[in-house]
Amino acid sequence: MPTPSPHAGSAAPRRFPVVVVGAGPAGLTVGNILRAAGVDCLVLETETREFVERRPRAGVIEEWAVRGLERRGLAGTLLRRAQTQTECEFRFAGERYRFAYTELTGCHHFFYPQQFLVTDLVREYADVRGGEIRFGVREVRLHGTGSGRPSVSYVCPDSGERHVVEADFVAGCDGARGVTRASLPAGRARIARHDYGVGWLALLAEAPPSSDCVVFGMHPRGFAGHMARGPEVTRYYLQCPPGDDPENWPHERVWAELRARLDAKDAPPLREGRLIEKRVLNMHGYVVEPMAFGRLFLAGDAAHLTAPIAAKGLNLALHDAFLLGDGLVAALTKGDDAALSGYSAACLARVWDYQEFSQWLAEMYHGTASGDAFRAGAALARLHRLFSSPVAAAEFAERYLGVRTTG
Repeated sequence: MPTPSPHAGSAAPRRFPVVVVGAGPAGLTVGNILRAAGVDCLVLETETREFVERRPRAGVIEEWAVRGLERRGLAGTLLRRAQTQTECEFRFAGERYRFAYTELTGCHHFFYPQQFLVTDLVREYADVRGGEIRFGVREVRLHGTGSGRPSVSYVCPDSGERHVVEADFVAGCDGARGVTRASLPAGRARIARHDYGVGWLALLAEAPPSSDCVVFGMHPRGFAGHMARGPEVTRYYLQCPPGDDPENWPHERVWAELRARLDAKDAPPLREGRLIEKRVLNMHGYVVEPMAFGRLFLAGDAAHLTAPIAAKGLNLALHDAFLLGDGLVAALTKGDDAALSGYSAACLARVWDYQEFSQWLAEMYHGTASGDAFRAGAALARLHRLFSSPVAAAEFAERYLGVRTTG
């Protein structure tokens, strides 16, 4: 439940039309949209600027999302530095299958690590557009979000004093464990969850990429993935039991499993190197409905989580931010609340489409290792259909790239 009004003794309240909680891609994009329209806002972040600019995250960005950033003046560095991909490769049953999705859609993926995008967005918001942001704040609390006069309070890391900020709207962009999720009104939010029952060992290797595109390996011993992260660094994934301990995966075991699961006829040998990151991701997802509660609007992981199976999370966060930022501008500069009224429904249409695609893709990735002969056979049939049916290939390409998606 939202906490009561701030206690007496807090510093005199300041006022901003919008308070954004969370300086990730969603929150910073909303802030930049507001500043570009001349709307003042305050961004609050519990971590330091150095932390958010270095926090490693995936960076697969769909072309429509990059064009949305470009239209808002937020993609200059991205377009200069990002890698682009036009095809991917599937390996299964000892064979290699190239999938040229750009030929089918005219669109491509951009690969740009999320921490680079966050760095760009922080610089644009704080240093170029003059937006106010507070890093390292503590004990953030929301007050009165169901009323017409919400406020947010926080403890200043330097003085230890609690500050109160009044607002017209609050944007909750602080992730699954943030205060905005914890502040949802009791009985009004429905949270739908799904557990895929598998884990992925996420690995970062100091090794040049072993392929010029993303590689997906479907093997009876488990899924494996290969994604370039630069000329000398490669991201790998290995399917593992959920909750597995990364220490169960020493260097030799990791590379032996990668060689086995990514092996295929005429495949080049893997370029091995030192593992600089090992962590286990439990594949699960959730959706909060609705995404708006009075004057509080959720965006990004605060509202939904998609497992990294289909690399959709960052794209959904940007989609939310575009709709929320534009809606707040319309409400605050024109008195037009139509976009905010339709915000939740518009976001959720794409959210559920991406969740369903992730679930479909998960069965194709993991079915061959399920130990169930029926699931394994169905997964292989699904894979073969991508390379035997132009209709199936076109549908997959469109969904993989977020083309012609609702919402």
